[in-house]
Amino acid sequence: MKLEEKFELITRNLQEIIGEKELKEKISKKDISIYWGTMPTGSISIAYFFPMLKIADFLKAGCNVKILIADLHAALDSVPWDLLEKRSAYYTEAIKLILKSLDVNIKNLEFVKGSDIQLNKDYFHDLLKLSTITSIKDSIKAASEGVKSAQGENIKLSGLIYPLMQALDEEYLKVDAQFGGLDQRKLMVYARENLPKINYNSKIELMTPMIRGLIGEKMSSSIESTKIDLLDNENKVIKKINSAEFTEGNPNNGVMSLLKYLIFPMKKDKKEKLIITRQKKFGGDILYKTYAELEKDVIEKKVHPLDIKNSVAKEINKSLEKIQTAKLKKLYSEAYPEK
Repeated sequence: MKLEEKFELITRNLQEIIGEKELKEKISKKDISIYWGTMPTGSISIAYFFPMLKIADFLKAGCNVKILIADLHAALDSVPWDLLEKRSAYYTEAIKLILKSLDVNIKNLEFVKGSDIQLNKDYFHDLLKLSTITSIKDSIKAASEGVKSAQGENIKLSGLIYPLMQALDEEYLKVDAQFGGLDQRKLMVYARENLPKINYNSKIELMTPMIRGLIGEKMSSSIESTKIDLLDNENKVIKKINSAEFTEGNPNNGVMSLLKYLIFPMKKDKKEKLIITRQKKFGGDILYKTYAELEKDVIEKKVHPLDIKNSVAKEINKSLEKIQTAKLKKLYSEAYPEK
């Protein structure tokens, strides 16, 4: 693969890159290593398809990818300690199934459990080192968008430890870059600025845009109405999509975000077009090759929101069928006994 093609695969659909020059230099010399971390907290939604599409890009570009199942981070962010192992198992299986549904070769993919690298004495020694050079103000700032326990009036000490650990994860995972959403930016900047202070090299930071929820500005695992769960049945998916905000003529909504960042990229990789099914009296079916074509028709009110919603629900249900295995359902019931 040519260097330009590799760079394009690694960087497409990213919102921001901190260290772009470093990235170009490194990929010209070797296959780089990238990590993406996730806390096994709430049940997984289709929002996980977005980072998985990027991880698919990294793997296709020859990168070595590590997925950190951040169990200790989850505990610091309020998950009961006795459920960490079960939620980690559920997350690992769900992520594998999503990647499998995207036809990704996972030969260069490795899963790492946070507690396996974070409970050794060297890591703890470095954590204490970072604590001596990090102010409470800076820690709160770093954690302000991505860590629940560092938000609100009753900020917990665990929330202040979180940014320090995420910075050290970059070093102890032995990677060249970290990948995450734009809500992780302050955590990543903290790592860039502070790892060199304890004699470690800063890493490249790769960020995707935040995706709108079906209702409101942000897709959130903690707000049921804004997300579609991996184990939602067909009727529930249809109901949630039909209830989503979508004003005719306005493409700025969660349904169009699903199309832009999930459905069209998947169609493109499979060399397929999106079919918007309509009755003949309303003009019949329409085929779209790109998101830009659809967005133009939405703005010009040439296609109705309900027809788009029906097609989106159909596409999502098609993807979820491949993931909703008996094994995943069992792991879910063990990980979330209260549900």
